[in-house]
Amino acid sequence: MLRNALEPWHLLLVAIVFIVLFGSKRLPDTARSLGKSLRILKSETRAMRDDGAEARPGPAPSADRGEAG
Repeated sequence: MLRNALEPWHLLLVAIVFIVLFGSKRLPDTARSLGKSLRILKSETRAMRDDGAEARPGPAPSADRGEAG
């Protein structure tokens, strides 16, 4: 069903639709703002991942694991 989902003519059609919708003058500004947004998103997700790794301590070694002996 989705074997040939992204053929070259599909990408060309999407590019033409973008040019028609946004116009050739606004397209570079739109691409630039999209790039900035993706950069911010990437840095925020990296910061969240780093905060999560620091806040989550590893398993503490325990002498007594509850085993009766």
